[in-house]
Amino acid sequence: MNSWKTGRKILLCISGGIAAYKIPGLVRLIRKSDCEAEIIMTSSAENFVAPMTLSTLSGRRVWTDDEFDCTIPHIKLSHWADVIAVAPCTANTLAKIAHGICDNLLTSAVIAAKCPVVVFPAMNEDMYDNQAVQANIATLKARGVKVVEPDTGDLACGVSGKGRMPEPHEILHEIFRALCVHDMGGKNVLVTAGPTHEYIDPVRYISNPSSGKMGAAMARAAWYRGADVKLVAGEIHADTYGLDVVRIVSALDMLAAVKENLAWADYVVKAAAVGDYRVKEYHGHKIKREGKDTLTLELVQNPDIAAEVGRLKRPGQKLIGFAAETDNVEAHAREKLTRKNLDYILANDVTGENSGFAHDTNTLKIIPGGKVFTGLKEDIAFDVWSVLM
Repeated sequence: MNSWKTGRKILLCISGGIAAYKIPGLVRLIRKSDCEAEIIMTSSAENFVAPMTLSTLSGRRVWTDDEFDCTIPHIKLSHWADVIAVAPCTANTLAKIAHGICDNLLTSAVIAAKCPVVVFPAMNEDMYDNQAVQANIATLKARGVKVVEPDTGDLACGVSGKGRMPEPHEILHEIFRALCVHDMGGKNVLVTAGPTHEYIDPVRYISNPSSGKMGAAMARAAWYRGADVKLVAGEIHADTYGLDVVRIVSALDMLAAVKENLAWADYVVKAAAVGDYRVKEYHGHKIKREGKDTLTLELVQNPDIAAEVGRLKRPGQKLIGFAAETDNVEAHAREKLTRKNLDYILANDVTGENSGFAHDTNTLKIIPGGKVFTGLKEDIAFDVWSVLM
């Protein structure tokens, strides 16, 4: 299965800020995602990162102001691109783009753009807060340019404040979001992901090997497509940039978080591997092994969160479940679909090769419908949403 990201054309525009040192890492990630990258640098940017470095990583020539000649590269590059990202974007470059000043290759390409443009301002906090800079940002937003707020942290000038350019993987997420049609814009999506921990005593718990990657992928794909997303999760091994994460520990915690946000959600995706049981008696102190050849734990059932949501869901609200099975996969999934009042269920055999817990890949069958999705979890999630909508 080909990824929706494969072959996408990204025009990366680098202005002269210290944050340009992060760009080689971004170029690596772009290439790793099977996307194409063309790069434009201002003459000031060359003071912070060498064109040869970026050319080597991108596998292409790097365009500089010296290339601004009769070949009209700013038009060719702008029309080639599926998306343009300006990172870092200094206050000077921000002002030029906002006011249509085309005195270098970078600003000329951005002004000629017919594709989405994403701008990543990076500068000193006082500069960022300046009324002129904020007015320029407002101007760009009004024209449909996506302006990503800088992070707060240590700045190159030695102070801590708002002005840091996001990390390369975060920039790439914003680029991919800009590449997507926002066909889920205005929708609210609530996703549960990962395992729950049912504590026995302060240092031991019952759990399972879920990594949360499938649930996080469902959340990420919805966010790419313009939805507002809340992710209810415990200990997961997945990137959650851009997502509103509600952290939980136990199944009871997860139930409370889901019920608290249920009225808000248009879609509820129950991808978590929730513990079916918890200990009847929690021990407030560590259980000692001395004098005990065996240890008996009495377990009681946890609430069935998906079934509870199925009971409470309102008309028009969609509930999507997952069935991680080891045998009779489809039969068990169909039974859960009916019993829990789900709209859809995604079934998979967790004993299958490169499928199930902790893998980056998966194989899922959607019921009803019967379509089978195989590949990277992030790509499966994107395709699943096309069916669910």
